[in-house]
Amino acid sequence: MAAMRPWADATKPVRLLEKEARKDDPSRRPSPATECICPEMGETWLRFVDGRPVSAITTQFLGWCAQKLQQRGKKALLLIWDNASWHKSHQVRGWIAAHNYEVKGSGRGVRIVACLLPTKSPWLNAIEPKWIHGKRKIVEPERLLGAYELADRVCGAFGCIHEPHLSIPRRSSDCALRRFAEGTSANRAISHQHSAVCSCWNAEMLNCALQS
Repeated sequence: MAAMRPWADATKPVRLLEKEARKDDPSRRPSPATECICPEMGETWLRFVDGRPVSAITTQFLGWCAQKLQQRGKKALLLIWDNASWHKSHQVRGWIAAHNYEVKGSGRGVRIVACLLPTKSPWLNAIEPKWIHGKRKIVEPERLLGAYELADRVCGAFGCIHEPHLSIPRRSSDCALRRFAEGTSANRAISHQHSAVCSCWNAEMLNCALQS
């Protein structure tokens, strides 16, 4: 929780306690957010996430930012971000390469030039102070805010529209889980078959040794 210094009576200090949502109440669970600061335009773009901020969410956000910049007549996006796993994953790097290849081939769109910050250097990330001041603006000492109410407050603090939340289609996640399960089953079958062949081969060699 961000450090805060309120005015209060010296004999009755104000204590701000961090409240936790109940595990059985999904409406109280906060949604992760991904953010882009555009200093040239003086704007902050924000999208909340239903679920975890994984690589598939990052590529959706980058595509959305590229579309908004293209509408503004921009040609390139210099992207400076930290070393989060969903920023430097193989899927994200491959998506950026494919996106830039398509932009170069078609002559339309916004190229993305990604630059990673040094590890463990939050003071170089322009978003960090934004989040600190944002937390101070949206804090609610009286009650626990719902997920969408909290998102509305965050968007109000940053002066942006509360856009639809990003999410991974359930069919895609189910297919990924199914492919993983099928691959695991196939590996087990191959391993079992290999073990059976080795067992037969060892028994055959033992029989030959006994006969000789």
